[in-house]
Amino acid sequence: MASASNNKLIDMIKSGASMTLRQQLKLTVALSTPAILAHLSIIIMQYIDSSMVGRLGTNDSASIGLVSTSMWLFGGLLNAAAMGFTVQVAHLIGANRSSDARSVLRQSLVCCMTFSVVLALVGCLISGYLPHWLGGNDEICHNASRYFFILSLFLPFLEIELLAGGMLRSSGNMKVPGMLNILMCVLDVLFNFLLIFPSRDISIDGHAIHMPGAGLGVMGAALGTVLAEVVTCLMMLYFLLVKSRDLKLKGTRGSFAPTIDCLKKAIKIGTPIGLQEVMMCGAYIATTVIVAPLGSIAIAANAFAITAEGLCYMPGYGLGEAATTLVGQSIGANRRDLSNRFAHITVALGVLSMTTLGVLMYLFAPQMMSVMSPVRDIVDLGAQCLRIEAWAEPLFGASIVCYGVMVGAGDTLIPSAMNLGSMWIIRITLAALLAPIYGLVGVWIAMCIELWVRGAIFLIRLWSGRWSKKSIISSS
Repeated sequence: MASASNNKLIDMIKSGASMTLRQQLKLTVALSTPAILAHLSIIIMQYIDSSMVGRLGTNDSASIGLVSTSMWLFGGLLNAAAMGFTVQVAHLIGANRSSDARSVLRQSLVCCMTFSVVLALVGCLISGYLPHWLGGNDEICHNASRYFFILSLFLPFLEIELLAGGMLRSSGNMKVPGMLNILMCVLDVLFNFLLIFPSRDISIDGHAIHMPGAGLGVMGAALGTVLAEVVTCLMMLYFLLVKSRDLKLKGTRGSFAPTIDCLKKAIKIGTPIGLQEVMMCGAYIATTVIVAPLGSIAIAANAFAITAEGLCYMPGYGLGEAATTLVGQSIGANRRDLSNRFAHITVALGVLSMTTLGVLMYLFAPQMMSVMSPVRDIVDLGAQCLRIEAWAEPLFGASIVCYGVMVGAGDTLIPSAMNLGSMWIIRITLAALLAPIYGLVGVWIAMCIELWVRGAIFLIRLWSGRWSKKSIISSS
């Protein structure tokens, strides 16, 4: 019933029907809730993964933390490639052009698969050198290389999972991607539990139970992740290609050959996002290089604190995804007034939710860190960082959701430049200056200041209205 109700509200956007504030709020909450739950499950998965690996020792934790930002770069590039097509689909569905939307979907499958295979090859080739480039010591580089190699090898599955999930969300179906992402997290935890640790006996209510295990350590964590991605990818494709109301390809005919027009639009949308991901993740990698000389304790505390902070920004990313869909379909339907209202509703909810969670993070920072590591020094240092970052959450929420709004409108160039300028000019510069003086705490102070600035400039652009001037989809 909930899905039918949501479909009726989405159809109101396409048909030009008037929507009350209550209906707009209802649709925003309905679309964002599955995405928020999906992000929550991912963060919980990362918590559990970090807790499992943390039990292996500081060096194993550091080996994953060392290359995690580089893997974000690859994931960001894959997401940018998918976004170049999913935004087109959102506009076309909003304009009631489902046949054209399916044509874009067919082309996206070919283009994104090709791109991901190339990226996987690059990742595999550099995996042996990357940890040394990042300044890792000999104690952690070997495991870090193998971890990165395994994740790189399976990048095509991650790309298709991102593309299929994005296409479903563009059509207004947030529930299926959300539920499948939750399933992916459950599978990841299950696979990790079996692959990371050796066979052992565990006690439950006084009864000893033999638990099988492969004892692969860091490699088990990598294999657990990619196996979960493969299962989720296949299920996401099934719901997209067979079950989707607006986008299913089963029983339809059409060419999979990319067209110049579709590629131009994909490049126009995706290139700024891709360049942003390269530069943003390059900044994260630069931060890793700044943190690496501080030692394994700092590397592990930094990685765990980043995971812990994810609990705060999960509503922001969930609302950002909902904003992309709502704004994209509203603009596709040529309803600028409605796209503006959805933009302001989603941003306000993002700021409110992340402010609330920022307060909770400040209060419970030590407990959040202790879940992931038994090492007192790591817990204490990570808790300090989290309490600094808590002050940045309101404006961080504003920047996340504003960016989702602007992507939905096809406005990616200026927002990407804003993200990049803020990150490289403010965060990296301050981190490089403060790290030698204050250690890891200085790096997080720099992060907090940068997020204040970023949130402020995104709010200024939102209020200016310049992000919604034109659609990338022609009216013809």
